[in-house]
Amino acid sequence: MMKRYIDYSIVYAVLALVGGVFYREFTKINDYAVWTTLSVVHTHYFILGMMFFLILGLVSKNVNLKINRAVVFYNVGLNLAAIMLVVRGIVQVLDLNVVSAFISGVLGIGHTILGVSLILILLDIKKACIK
Repeated sequence: MMKRYIDYSIVYAVLALVGGVFYREFTKINDYAVWTTLSVVHTHYFILGMMFFLILGLVSKNVNLKINRAVVFYNVGLNLAAIMLVVRGIVQVLDLNVVSAFISGVLGIGHTILGVSLILILLDIKKACIK
């Protein structure tokens, strides 16, 4: 399990770097200097992706974790949220007339899945530590 979590960590580090470069270059190309949600994609992937799975990998080295289903939901929630942050950011930069309520709703669903799965993972860690 530890290897899988470290692999996830590496993938999210790459996604964070890609997100940061996209934010910088996309806003520069479009001469956009105002805050946009593109700026937080980098942070979401670094902290909630790379750092979370790096720590989970280290924890799993010392504790026998069985949290496959919650990890799948965590990945779905994180990526759904990040994709919608990118979509909202592109809409902001290009000043498109798009229904932002839909984007906000899907982004909220992604964050909700992420939050619930995070709690499930923490409860699984607690259960594994008590045994």
